[in-house]
Amino acid sequence: MATESFHAAHAAVAPSAIPMSPSTGNLLRMFQEYQSNAVIIDHYNFTGKLPKNKYKEGLTPESIAFLLVCLLIVAENAVVLLAIWKNKKFHVPMYYLLGNLTLSDLLAGFTYMVNIMTSGAKTLKLTPVLWFLREGGVFIMLAASVISLLAIAIERHVTMVRMKPYQGDKQGRMFALIGASWVLSVFLGVLPVLGWNCMGRLDQCSTVLPLYAKSYILFCITVFSAILMAIVVLYVRIFRIVKSNTHRLASAPQRKGLYRKSQKYMALLKTVTIVLGVFIICWLPLFILLLLDFFSPAKSCGVLFKADYFLGIAMLNSLLNPIIYTLTSKDMRKAILRLLCRHCLLTKDGQVKKIGMPFLDCSTSRVDATSHKLEGVETTVSSGNFTPSTIKAVYPKMSKT
Repeated sequence: MATESFHAAHAAVAPSAIPMSPSTGNLLRMFQEYQSNAVIIDHYNFTGKLPKNKYKEGLTPESIAFLLVCLLIVAENAVVLLAIWKNKKFHVPMYYLLGNLTLSDLLAGFTYMVNIMTSGAKTLKLTPVLWFLREGGVFIMLAASVISLLAIAIERHVTMVRMKPYQGDKQGRMFALIGASWVLSVFLGVLPVLGWNCMGRLDQCSTVLPLYAKSYILFCITVFSAILMAIVVLYVRIFRIVKSNTHRLASAPQRKGLYRKSQKYMALLKTVTIVLGVFIICWLPLFILLLLDFFSPAKSCGVLFKADYFLGIAMLNSLLNPIIYTLTSKDMRKAILRLLCRHCLLTKDGQVKKIGMPFLDCSTSRVDATSHKLEGVETTVSSGNFTPSTIKAVYPKMSKT
């Protein structure tokens, strides 16, 4: 009896449950929601995406086509990375930045393949945390690719302003740009999983990405638009610097070899036009779609349900970047062709055969012919190393004629 009375008294005094603070309760609720598959179904149903027949077993023809494009992206960028790695003369800051861009494009293709393979009916089987990882992985890689373009533009602009080729002490700036590009990309990609989402607030959800908040979508549009404008401004400044310096050098009697300056104008302008044109063509449709998503209520705009096609167009930028940034260089083109088919694409003396790509060739033959003598890297206008010393090295005999 004494024992029973003791237990009864202890039960009356002891609390029935451990008290939780409001913050602890919110974290616990968030954890439970992140592991609930029902959240995915609720959000897709609210935005009107659930009734679509795309959420059925098997891959659609469009998905198969996108997978093939992704395989091509991975293969193409892997070849470029291998070419940079195997050629020591490419182990300089500019080519490291190109390698970083190529790596981000390769990973973008790979993560997009994973996204396709886990889409369709498998989407409705995901938990929110897995959904955030799937979409965030693709977003991080695409952001890294775009931000890498900005890093290249910054490096070229700094080189032009300082008017001297790269040196060993410039590697710190290069690593800082690479590190900053990945930190910013990861930061942008993990914001939704850290809480900037619309879970529990269905009226604020994006239709394209049903678990992302519309405010986050608008923030991303603003960031990428700012990056685009920065790239435009930097390349315009580079062109003006080159033009101004060439006019100044042309006024000197000993610089008669600069009669080819108009060709260099066109070479730089051609590179800038290709870069900016492809960037805008590939990314602008997706930006417009996301902007439309921000202003459109749920189930009110049918084009938002075709977002896969817009994302596919944006992915083409990762396919074209190696062509734009490396095949415009004869040295890089030669290294890539040597890897692919040495006997069928190169002559006996190691020169690249004419293969019908004059539009992509943004360097003059004389500049390329002497590029190996100038610290083992190209010193063409398109690389940003256009200096009086470069002109003198490229045209040593012309100044005497």
